[in-house]
Amino acid sequence: MTVTPNRSDLPARRRRHARLIAALTELIGACAEAARAVYWPLATAPPGQDAVTVDLMPLKKLSRSAPLLLDHARGEDRARWPTAVAREQEAAARTDAARHVVARAQDFLKGPPGPPGAVPLPTAEHAAAAELISAGDEVAASWRRDPEQAVALVRELAAAGELSVDEILDAAVESTMLTGLVALNDAPDAPDPSAAAERCVRATPYLALAVTLASVDLD
Repeated sequence: MTVTPNRSDLPARRRRHARLIAALTELIGACAEAARAVYWPLATAPPGQDAVTVDLMPLKKLSRSAPLLLDHARGEDRARWPTAVAREQEAAARTDAARHVVARAQDFLKGPPGPPGAVPLPTAEHAAAAELISAGDEVAASWRRDPEQAVALVRELAAAGELSVDEILDAAVESTMLTGLVALNDAPDAPDPSAAAERCVRATPYLALAVTLASVDLD
């Protein structure tokens, strides 16, 4: 007999993802410091001074270290909550199986594969994975516009049983973090130090949104 775990037995999301949340807030502060290393010398230079020396090294170090910091934090969270992780994996297996059933049914309705040389259609496995990624992207974008509508969207996406609420929120966290990390990664390649600092600062709203999505409990 399969027993569905009581949500009250699981840690709140802000505790389950506490190390990740702490790492995200650390990155937000590091972004501010890296940008300050560029902006402050410009702000304090005499008005008539043409050349101003700024320090891009903090920004370059941050762009390289940020992904590793977040990966390490996620690993620590998993190690801290093994029971919760096991239940998440069980739930993910159920919803993944449900998505595979739907994807295979859709494949059947599409009919046989096309002629030789035609671009192959996504497999059921790819479609099932893509559905979760797409849901995360959609919720992350919606949350930036209107959190209340995003909550309703999460519940709507989870209603069919092919995705769980936590899966969707976690996918939204991943989507948002990735956007922030891309901005950080691109910052050192900016044409000038000010543009690099701007790209670094531009990452912070996404990192802050990831904190929100990692903290929110909807069940």
